[in-house]
Amino acid sequence: MRKHKLALTLTALMATLGTAHAATEIQFWHSMEGALGDRVNDLVENFNQTQSDYVVVPSYKGTYGESMNAGIAAFRSGNAPDILQVFEVGTATMMGAKGAIEPIEALSEKVGKPIKASDFLGAVAGYYSSTDGQLISMPFNSSTAIFYYNKDAFKKAGLDVNNPPKTWAEVAAAGAKLREAGYECGYTTSWPSWILLENFAAWHNIPYASDDNGFGGPQARLKLDDPLFTKHVGFLTDMAKDGTFTYGGRGDTANSLFTTGKCGMFTGSSASRANIVATGEFDLGMSSLPYYDDVKGAPQNSIIGGASLWVFAKRPAEVEKGIVEFFNFLVSPEQAAVWHQETGYVPVTKGGYEKTKESGYYDKNPGTDVAIQQLSADTTENSRGIRLGFLPQIRDIEEGLMEQIFAGKVSVEEGLKAMQTRGDELLQRFEKSQK
Repeated sequence: MRKHKLALTLTALMATLGTAHAATEIQFWHSMEGALGDRVNDLVENFNQTQSDYVVVPSYKGTYGESMNAGIAAFRSGNAPDILQVFEVGTATMMGAKGAIEPIEALSEKVGKPIKASDFLGAVAGYYSSTDGQLISMPFNSSTAIFYYNKDAFKKAGLDVNNPPKTWAEVAAAGAKLREAGYECGYTTSWPSWILLENFAAWHNIPYASDDNGFGGPQARLKLDDPLFTKHVGFLTDMAKDGTFTYGGRGDTANSLFTTGKCGMFTGSSASRANIVATGEFDLGMSSLPYYDDVKGAPQNSIIGGASLWVFAKRPAEVEKGIVEFFNFLVSPEQAAVWHQETGYVPVTKGGYEKTKESGYYDKNPGTDVAIQQLSADTTENSRGIRLGFLPQIRDIEEGLMEQIFAGKVSVEEGLKAMQTRGDELLQRFEKSQK
């Protein structure tokens, strides 16, 4: 009987001690599914195993748009997660939610474990920083647009596999040779607005929108009346007419035109590499984005896609400490390098890049450092990125009109003018909502 009582007493004591030292739970909502979701779960599990004070709980909440809407709705109802993954085009919306978010650099300094913008690649840090250079959200999965080409197709067309096109004129010439060699198309692209307009502008160091592409405030308006946009869309329209460029649709639907071998050249996200390698039955080449060599200052730098991690305001002190611990774990060179190599996203930190370089990964996988090189330049007011309200809707407008332009239904000038007019109407609405 005494032994039984002693056992009960010890059990109660252990339960009390366990409760006293219970790990602080941190809710993390994200939009990574499939293999990428598995990588997120692995990353979180690795962090949870390194310490016993905090437990990060990852939850898949649907697509980027769905998860951002769910996070905002949860905040309004008083049940927000601690961390929310938001795609880059949602940055202006999150910043505009006054009092809803806690800037990560300020939070990390308050906790005593600073995470600074200078730790990250220039174009990555610039996008997720305030006008005074302070990190607002935590860079996580970042990609950029790069140029891919089918080396087997190049050989068949008599093109130099070690000297891919660098200029748009060279892309057109290579496209003509690929067509002569029997290929259905020479060049195609995914994410048309992001690559053909937004990245194009940054790469050529011209504004996509006024007021530093929206970084200067919600009063920004589109600048698609720049003559270089007319030149570029006109150039692509001419390529479409002679069959050297094929418009493959919105989002990443054009990927299949490249992976199936129909098109010999492709511009797409650097994060698409793993899928192309897995599904394309050809030798893959990667290079930097094409540019017009008569444009002064080009090429400049490309801009990022992907997402960052946002912290909701008014978290308990222990939760804030745990969030900063988790973020410091993510930015460690080891973890940043593993994330980069396993997912195809760029290593957002300089340390992650150096760690990967030291391992010989880039030597074994030629071209995988192209995205980092494109993002490593010091950004300008034109190349820092795009921070506009209603950007997903603006992209829909642009791509709908690009479809009409490339199909010959409207002229280049009419199409660009309509993009600007309708896009500016949305930006005016956004500006009013901020007031």
